[in-house]
Parts: sequence; structure tokens; C-alpha cells
Amino acid sequence: MPVTFYKTRACRQQILLMPARIDDYVGADNAARAIEAYVEVLDLAKLGFRHAARVVVAGQPPYDPADLLKLYLYGYLNQIRSSRRLEREAGRNIELMWLLGELVPGYRVPGLDPGIAKFRAENAAPLRQVNRDFVLMLRKLGLVGGAMVAIDGAFFDGNASKASIVTRERLAGRLVKLDGALAAMDRKIAAAEREAVAYVAALDANDAAETQAAEAAAKPRAEAASKHAALVVKREAVAADVARLEANGETQLSRTDPDARLLTKSGQSVSGYNIQIAVDAAHKLIVAAEAVNDGNDTGQLHAMAQAARAAVGVEKLQAVADVGYYNGETLKACEDGGIEAFVPEPQRGKRLEQAGRFGLDAFAYDAGADAYRCPAGQLLAAMRGGRKDVTGKLRIKYASRRFVCSGCAVRTQCLSPQGKRRVIERWEHEAVIERHRARMANGDDMMRRRKALAEHPFGTLKCRAGYRHFLVRGLAKVRGELGLMVLCYNFTRVLNIIGLKKLVAWLVARSFWPGIWRLTGVLAALARVLGGFDRWGNELPAPGGRPLGHHATLRGHPSFAT
Repeated sequence: MPVTFYKTRACRQQILLMPARIDDYVGADNAARAIEAYVEVLDLAKLGFRHAARVVVAGQPPYDPADLLKLYLYGYLNQIRSSRRLEREAGRNIELMWLLGELVPGYRVPGLDPGIAKFRAENAAPLRQVNRDFVLMLRKLGLVGGAMVAIDGAFFDGNASKASIVTRERLAGRLVKLDGALAAMDRKIAAAEREAVAYVAALDANDAAETQAAEAAAKPRAEAASKHAALVVKREAVAADVARLEANGETQLSRTDPDARLLTKSGQSVSGYNIQIAVDAAHKLIVAAEAVNDGNDTGQLHAMAQAARAAVGVEKLQAVADVGYYNGETLKACEDGGIEAFVPEPQRGKRLEQAGRFGLDAFAYDAGADAYRCPAGQLLAAMRGGRKDVTGKLRIKYASRRFVCSGCAVRTQCLSPQGKRRVIERWEHEAVIERHRARMANGDDMMRRRKALAEHPFGTLKCRAGYRHFLVRGLAKVRGELGLMVLCYNFTRVLNIIGLKKLVAWLVARSFWPGIWRLTGVLAALARVLGGFDRWGNELPAPGGRPLGHHATLRGHPSFAT
């Protein structure tokens, strides 16, 4: 046997006895079989997918939306998201050949047929609904705990560049520059006019020279007028953008993706969307997800917690989030809605402590007396009325008495040299903050769990799955693609938790009994129509035997309700 230094390659011309069926190339543990089983149990018409209703149309029939959904699920599970790449893979990937029955949809198909790219854009709402349906399936599988969720947000790039998004401040600066350029151009045109008049008057002795001078003087004037007109057009466009922002109350204008925004966090800007997720504590499954174009997480806590509670189907829920979600109104809304929130309080307003004076924490509120007690034991009584701050919160003032503060032993630790009395403001629902502060006194363990729960899915979505940006434009379509991303994340998690065989078996059982009930309904209807007539159409007497509705297989079916 000759000595070989490397692995021996097979001969390309060697005749092989390949498997006769394409099914033999797809193993029993292949994720494509789970995709097939899952999509087959979905009622795509009920979910709202276009072309899901089986209607005969003129011309070529469209692709089955079930096949296109399988294609997208396989693609997003394997980091293949581009419609053109999906088209190529459908023609060369043997797993996709098996999954699609050797169909090769085009990325863009003329006419009514959606094609690959159009399917994702047109079915944004159904894709979100499929994700919700999968979360309901997770509940039935017992994979959702429903006791606690961790809420977090991250910026994802949109299908728009930073240069395509302008802010109101940038537009205002551009207007100032254009006004300055127009004023300079007006001065230049006026100077050229004066020079031309003086030059032509000096050459009135020679007609030919006068004509040449007039033509020479007209050329720079025409160039200046052309530049002036271009500047006027630019200014009108910028002024129209400013008027548009003022009309709709927005602060940014995106020319590529109308809903994308410049989002800034920790000194870094992203042109895209703020993605919010709620992760169940049992198996790190995402039970709620939303895309917003507001870079501030402050107002997102209650909405995400409510969506998570509805998804897991419980009355009471614990929601934990980071310091960026801290907001008095959302904490009150969560408490009113049966959600126990755990959010660390930001360390701000410590200016007095740094100056060696008593901060707000040094004053204790007495609910019975509706007054604050200072470190010296004196009361700060409530003043009449109240005021609303810039956020609309009603704040009540509590003030000490001047003669008490003037002779206090710790006056220098409480008041400034010019101060006469101490005044404290209290939000009308400050009791909500105090109850939350009491919960957070023992909330270190909750904060550690939050990091393990909420940050893991974002790392998986961005790094392993490659979902760092959106391929579609517009908030509605972005939410649809987000639903597809979250669905594939949860799908992978379920395969890792319970295994492919158990998932497929559960899906088959889920589709079996509804099919049996539909079949028995059809049989019941036929029995009612045909059971009372003979073969010639004559009415028969009522049978004396056992009624069909009492058969063991059909008992309880709604078709036999009396």
C-alpha cells in the first residue's frame, strides 16, 4: 500500500449508489423536521397570512405561505436572512430542498405572487401573531414559569444610515448657514452689477469693445444668479423639513426609514430602534418583545410587564429591570396592575450630602400626621396647595418654622447660610416609591438574577444568530421581523431544552385530535343529510337503533349538541 501524506480525496467521476429518496439525506434529528411539524399545525389563514385562503385565481398559483414561512424559519435559524441568499440556498441546500419539496421561490416575483422579500414585508402582523402563538405553545408545554420576568432593552441598527437622519437642531444650524451664504451671494451679485455698469460706461467709444465688455460682465452675473437660485432651493427644502417637524411634534426626520431614529447611549449613536424584551425566569424564553423608536427606557417598564403578564397568563407577576427603567409613574402603574416591580433607584440629588448637609433621606415622613420629621425631631408641616413639575407630577411642599430653625443646634448641617427654613417637596403618590424602596432593600439577589436572565438573550440574538440590524423599513415591518427573530430564538431554546423528538411528538399530537374532530363533524353532517332517505330519495322512518351522536368516538362533539 503506497504511503500517503494527506487525506485521500474521492474521484469526481466515481459512480455512486446514492440514496433514492431525498428524505434519506435529512436525519431524524434535523431541525428542519421540527420546522415542518410546527408550520403544519398552524392555521395560517386564521393568523392572517396573505394567500393562506385556498382560492383559485387566474394565471400561475402563488407559493403556499406555509412554504415561505418554513423557508424564513430555516433561514433565520441558520443566519440566512437576505431574500437573495434564501433564493440561492433553496436551489442548492438539500435540507431546504426537502423542506420545500424542491421548490425554488424567487426573491422578487412580479404580479400577485409575494416572492421571498415581499412575503416578509406584507406579513408583518401575522409574523408577530405566530410568535405569540408559539409563546402560548410554550405555556402548554410547561416551559414558562410565569412568576418573574426580566425586562431589558438594546439598540438595533435599522435600514438607514446616520447621515439620512437629521435633528431639529441640525436643521436649524443648516438654515443659519444657508441664510449667511445667501446674504454673501446677494452682496457678490450687487458688487458685480456695479462693476459691470462702470466698465460698460467707460467703453462707450467703441461699440465692439462695448459688446465684448457687456458679454464679459454678464457671464459672472449669470453664474452668481445660478448659485443664488440653487441656494434658495436648498433653503426652501430645509425650511420645509423644519415645518414638517414642528407640525408633527417630532425632533428627528429620517429620509430613508421614516420611523428610524438616532438613539444615543453611553456616548454612542445608533440609527435604528430600541428593542425591548421580557424574559421568563424559568428557561430564559422571551415571552414579550417590542420595537420602539424612543431611546429612553424610562417609560417602557409598565407596557412590557403588562404584555409579559398577558403572554404567560397570570394575575400577579414580578418584573425586574435595570436603573434605566426607574420612573415613578410606571412604578405606580405596575403596582395598580398587579405587577411587583424591582428597579434600582438612581443615585441622584446627592448634592447636599456632598456639601455636608442633611439630604432627603435624613427626613422621615409621618403618614399619620402628614408631616416630615427632621433629624432634630421637629415637624415640617404641609403647605396649602401644590405645584406641578415639568413632568406633570403634583408635588406638595412641607416646610419648617423659621423661629424653630433659627435656634436649632444642627442648623448649619441643614440650611445654607442664607436659608431661613427647610422646604421639602413630596409627590402625591410618594407612598408607591417608599414601598418600592422597602422592597429594594433586599433586592440584591433579584438584580443578580436580572443580569443572568435579560442579557443572555440579547447576546444570543446579536452574536450567535447575527441579528444586529433590521432588513426592512418602517416600524410595523420592523416589529414583524422582530417577531420572526424572537420566534427563532425561542424555537432554538425549546429544541435544546426538551429535544427535537419530544417537540415533534407534541406537535403531531396537537394536530391529530383537531383533525379527528373536524372529520367527525363532517361525518355527522353527512349522517343528518343522508341518514333519513333511501337511495331513491324517499324519506325513511326514524331508526330505532343507537343514535350516531352517542357513539363513543363522537360523544361530546359540538355537532351533536341538542
